[in-house]
Amino acid sequence: MKKLKRKAYDAALEPMQVELVDMARWAKECGRRVLVIFEGRDTAGKGGVIKAIAQHLNPRQCHVVALPAPSDRERTQWYFQRYVPHLPAAGEIVLFDRSWYNRAGVERVMGYASDAEVARFLEQAPAFEKMLTDDGVLLFKYWLGCDQAEQERRFAERLHDPLKRWKLSPIDVEARLRYDDYTRAREAMLRATHTGHAPWTTVDFNDQRRGRLTLIRDLLDRMPDIHVAPGALEFPPLAGPHRPECYDTVAPLPQFNAEG
Repeated sequence: MKKLKRKAYDAALEPMQVELVDMARWAKECGRRVLVIFEGRDTAGKGGVIKAIAQHLNPRQCHVVALPAPSDRERTQWYFQRYVPHLPAAGEIVLFDRSWYNRAGVERVMGYASDAEVARFLEQAPAFEKMLTDDGVLLFKYWLGCDQAEQERRFAERLHDPLKRWKLSPIDVEARLRYDDYTRAREAMLRATHTGHAPWTTVDFNDQRRGRLTLIRDLLDRMPDIHVAPGALEFPPLAGPHRPECYDTVAPLPQFNAEG
């Protein structure tokens, strides 16, 4: 299948983003808690799909969570503890750019967690997620995949593009050598944590635009009826003519001249 062109992508994405706005209004009006976890290969496109989902949502309602490496203190806590403060409250949508599943992925593959710690995590994760869903949290878990050749192309793009160079870390450089290790770790994770109350959904992101549309469509289709009409809002005409902006105390900067 050919990669999706930008024009076709934009045309398909726009109505979905309208539905996402409807979803956010529904969540707020009904007090629902929505939690979406994004995991996957390095370079797969987690950031891009999260941006597409959150782009037109109120940032006070829709929160993107991308936690750094745990501190020395956090390493001594119960593993799930540092994620709990970021869980959604009533009316909120939380998008996890990686999550507690770091333990089953990068920490396992790179040796940051022992075999015993990984085994304990794989046993506890379904129970932890059962508590969330039993309490009414709408939990969605997505794993984004891409072929090694495509991943290598994207790594090279990050290496040579000054606007993307920040995305490439020494851990990423090491990860590109462990493609098969990550495959095995993923499959072990899916076998242990793909449950009826919190199933995984895998999405092909070799074509990132098509992958975003596939994931967003799936997320919207799995929601309950999200149609909540916007509340009535009076919008009376202004009493007089439109006024230009004026500054008496501090003048604005001169406008940027792109023509030189």
